[in-house]
Amino acid sequence: MLAVKDIHAYYGRAHILQGVSLEAKGGEVVALLGRNGAGKSTAMKTIMGLVPPARGEVSFGGRRIDRLPPYRIARLGLGYVPEERRIFTDLTVLENLSVGRQPARAGAPTWTEDRLFALFPNLGRMRDRLGGRMSGGEQQMLTIARTLMGNPRCVMLDEPSEGLAPIIVEQMARSIHALKGEGLSVLLSEQNLHFCQVVADRVYIIEKGQIRFGGTMAELAADAALREQYLSV
Repeated sequence: MLAVKDIHAYYGRAHILQGVSLEAKGGEVVALLGRNGAGKSTAMKTIMGLVPPARGEVSFGGRRIDRLPPYRIARLGLGYVPEERRIFTDLTVLENLSVGRQPARAGAPTWTEDRLFALFPNLGRMRDRLGGRMSGGEQQMLTIARTLMGNPRCVMLDEPSEGLAPIIVEQMARSIHALKGEGLSVLLSEQNLHFCQVVADRVYIIEKGQIRFGGTMAELAADAALREQYLSV
């Protein structure tokens, strides 16, 4: 579904991504793990076209997208939930969802407000509440729901558990499992190893803009030295 091959990206003269390669199949949850500043968010922004790659390839559904603008990538069915959330604080929950609406697309589940409220019951109880009057966890759910209104085939979630209360993190984990059950590909960037162990099938570790490990979550769980080297604080 999503294939990244030897991507390099810069901020000015700073060489941030140095040959990053990864992939996510349909119905698979893949975690991109790493410390703060390792390059996780830049990798997602580069895939989405927000940071132009200096070289390398990004393919989505078998089509090259690394030279397309972000709006065209989104229209192909790649959803992106940024770390900053970026909801419209002066719009209600329902109005935020309407902003994200796109037509139904082949090979992807079709989402409605009612289906999203079943996935995120908290939102269903506050459909007329302004985004600016919601908690951080509720805003995170709204951002994901708004992205799903675009009926994507693959969703990228940047630090979905960051700063959330444990009960909201549990709800987030259940929601990601539900998305997998719908056949979506999910690529998430995280620092929270425990959260990834709950939701992810496979994992990549990124450090200083390079992929240092790629394998199953079980393989990572069995390698204490690897976790200590690249994930310990």
